[in-house]
Amino acid sequence: MSSTAESAPTSPRPTQQSAGATLAPGAQPDLSTVPRVDFLLLALAVAGVSLSAPLISAIAAPAVAIAFWRNCIATGVLAPIALLRHRGELRAMSRRSVGLSLAAGVFLALHFAMWLPSLRLTSVATSTALCTASPLWTTLYLRLRGHRPPRLVWVGIGLAFAGVVLLTGFDLTLSSRAVLGDLLALGAGMAASGYLLLGSEVRRTVSTTAYTFVCYATTAALLLIACLLSGQSLSGGYSPTAWLQILLLTASAQFLGHSLSNRVVRTVGPSFVSTAILLETPGAALIAAVWLGQLPPVAVYPAMVMILAGLLLIIRAGQRS
Repeated sequence: MSSTAESAPTSPRPTQQSAGATLAPGAQPDLSTVPRVDFLLLALAVAGVSLSAPLISAIAAPAVAIAFWRNCIATGVLAPIALLRHRGELRAMSRRSVGLSLAAGVFLALHFAMWLPSLRLTSVATSTALCTASPLWTTLYLRLRGHRPPRLVWVGIGLAFAGVVLLTGFDLTLSSRAVLGDLLALGAGMAASGYLLLGSEVRRTVSTTAYTFVCYATTAALLLIACLLSGQSLSGGYSPTAWLQILLLTASAQFLGHSLSNRVVRTVGPSFVSTAILLETPGAALIAAVWLGQLPPVAVYPAMVMILAGLLLIIRAGQRS
C-alpha cells in the first residue's frame, strides 16, 4: 500500500524535473530521470485495467452492484491509511480541492454505472475500445474552453470518430442490444474524461491517498444509492467465486489500475500515461479471447485500430505542443 500513501507536493510549480519530482502543469517529463520503479508501476496499472473488463463480464452479479463493492472495498482499505497518516492533510484540503474531489467521484460513479452494464450488452473488445476514447472527449472539452489544438489533433479526432462510427455501425447490423452497449461505453468514456480532468487538477496539491479516499468514498455512496433505487441485490445469491472475483477486481483494477495511474502521472506525465493506457484495449481483447472465448468479428478490428491510432495522434500532438 506504500504506492498510494504519498505526501502532497510542497512546491506547486517546480521549474525542472528531478528523480520522482512532480511535474509543473503543462511540462513534459525527461523520462531518463524518472525512477525505474514508476515505469514498473505504470506497467502494473495497464495490466490491472486490462483484466478489469473480462473479469467484470465473468462475475455472476449485477453490474452496478459490482461497481459499488469495488469502490466500497477500496474505500475501506484506504480509510485507516487516510484517517491515520493523512488526517492533517484531509483537514487542510481547501474547499476547492474537496469540491473537485467530490465532483470527480460523481463522474467516476457515472463511468462505472454506464461501462459495467455495457460489458453485458456488447463484446469486451468493443466496449473497451469505445470507453478508452476519453482523450477524444478531453480534447473537445478543452477546445470549447478556448484551447486551440494543433492540426494533427484534428486529424486524430477525425480518425477516432470514423472508427467509432464504423464500430457502432457494425454493431447496428447485429442487434439493438449491442448498439445500446456501444452508447453506454461511449458515455462511460465521456464520464472518465471528466474524472481524469478533475483528478489531474486536484493532484497538483493533494496526495494520491487523500484524493482517492474522498473520490472513491463519494463514488461508493452514489453507487449504493443507485443499487437501492434500482433494486439490484447487493449480496443475495452471490457465490464464493463471485466474491473472490470482486476482490480480485478491486485489487487489480482499483488499486493497480486507478491508484497507480494517479501515482505515476506526477512523474512520467499525463501524455505518457494516456498512451500507455491505450494498451488496455488489445490487452482486454486478448484476455477475453483466451479466457471467455470472445473473438470479435474480423470487421471490428479495423475500427479498433482507427480509434487507437486516432487517440495516439491526439496524445502525441498534445505532447509536442
